[in-house]
Amino acid sequence: MTATPATSGTPAVPAQQPWEPALSVRQVLGLERVLAGQPEVVAGAHRLDRPVRWVHVAEAADVGVMLSGGEMVLTTGVLLAGDEDKQGEYIRSLHRAEAAAVVLGLGRAFPAPPDVMRRAADRCGLPMVVLHRPFPFAELTEEVQSRLLRRKFAAVSLSEAVRTELTGLITAGAPVQRLLDEVARHGGCPVVVTNLAHRVLATAGERPAVDDVLRDWERIARQAGAGTADGWIRAELTCRGERWGRLVLCGYRGDRAAGRLLAERAAEALVLHRLLGGGGGDGRRGAGPGSAGGTWDSPGSWEEQSARSLLTDLVSGAVPARQLLPRARAAGLPVNRRVFVPLVVGARDTARLDRVLRLLGLPGIVAGLADDRSAVLLSLAPDQDARALTAHFAARLRSAADAAHTVVAAADARADWADVPAGLREAQQVADAVADSPAALELPPVVRLRDVHLRGLVRLLRDDPHVQSFAERELDGLLQGPDGDLLSVLRTYLATGRNKSRTAQLHHVSRPALYRRLEAIQGRLGVDLDDFEQAASVHIALLAHDAQQG
Repeated sequence: MTATPATSGTPAVPAQQPWEPALSVRQVLGLERVLAGQPEVVAGAHRLDRPVRWVHVAEAADVGVMLSGGEMVLTTGVLLAGDEDKQGEYIRSLHRAEAAAVVLGLGRAFPAPPDVMRRAADRCGLPMVVLHRPFPFAELTEEVQSRLLRRKFAAVSLSEAVRTELTGLITAGAPVQRLLDEVARHGGCPVVVTNLAHRVLATAGERPAVDDVLRDWERIARQAGAGTADGWIRAELTCRGERWGRLVLCGYRGDRAAGRLLAERAAEALVLHRLLGGGGGDGRRGAGPGSAGGTWDSPGSWEEQSARSLLTDLVSGAVPARQLLPRARAAGLPVNRRVFVPLVVGARDTARLDRVLRLLGLPGIVAGLADDRSAVLLSLAPDQDARALTAHFAARLRSAADAAHTVVAAADARADWADVPAGLREAQQVADAVADSPAALELPPVVRLRDVHLRGLVRLLRDDPHVQSFAERELDGLLQGPDGDLLSVLRTYLATGRNKSRTAQLHHVSRPALYRRLEAIQGRLGVDLDDFEQAASVHIALLAHDAQQG
């Protein structure tokens, strides 16, 4: 049979890759000059995708000792004619030397493919090709060698270009995501960074392709680690002699040698970024930045950055919750037949939160938020008591001496993953509502929306222009004045249920002094605080003002 060009059935290389694809035996046979010799594959047809490292013209019967592996050997077989033992040994020696293929030119020594060589090649799995028409071996050697040299030069050039580009980004203070985006652009495939347990820490690439990779990540990751996944190239992330993660090019479709260089340069850049303080990656959940739906501060550990990114996308609604399931699963969060409990904790020590989760055996992800808070998303089995476990979690947090007043803002458990974004927003609103409450120290360990009453409602409506206008109008007399202490006194007076003795005590003033301040407040606002409706109106306006300031 006549060999078909190797382009059929071979993945196309993305246009942005500046190097040529690797030359396989199939691709060499598909070259125009080779097709002129009418090639026919007579043995080892299932091994035509072997890479060709070099082309070697040799007539010596013991050519195997001259090879180092990956060569396509061209021969006329003049020294093998008439000796079947030599013919069989010739093929076996090529197999032992790990040659890529053997090409025999018919006519000079053999008018037809020799059966001994063909059978030996079939047994060894060595591709054997015969040329039915005379063919100048020198032309093939020249063309293949020049293609291989161009490919190697392009790969080295790419390696240096990527190293220079990534180093420039690091020195410019670019975040690690920017580095990964560049690697994905160069590779034309998704890029995934994992810890040693195959948990995903960061990703880059076109979102649909990344989601496809993450959808069955654990199985694919094991195949990639075993070397059975085609086009998956990984590089170890090592710092100070200790491995802490891996970078994986997923489904890379270019030359494997060039892909390895790209992965190695990317790994070097990530390690350098970490050494220069650009982020964690050692498996610890340190204090991390940002708030769900907000702006991140300084970077924390890789795991926490991954959790923050996931929680941010959940809260913002920019990505439908269903599309985030693969990322959650790849991050190690159980998602099948689970109940989810969104929490916001008034503590920034995410390492402690993570330890408590592990101690209690509660699966979940943790991320630091702005304003010294953290978000926690618990994943529980349907038969577990979500309220009891949340209370147990909060009690364990409060058991530490420096966390005796830590408050956990909780939303009701969500049985559907699609409801998790609303739950996270609810927990955040509860946390906002209690943040500036004078009675915060008296709150229970777990606070829910029903516990924050009017303050929670005002927090929900704080961005409404009508509410903002109402607050400005009601408090105008105090907001325009220079004495900020009067606003503080009013806040305490209303929060304590208009208890004058308690207000005076909290502000360390005498009762007569407090009376004078209350008279000044009523005069500036034009209200009578002894009138319940007027006092309630001022109280709502003050809550709205504080919510807007927060």
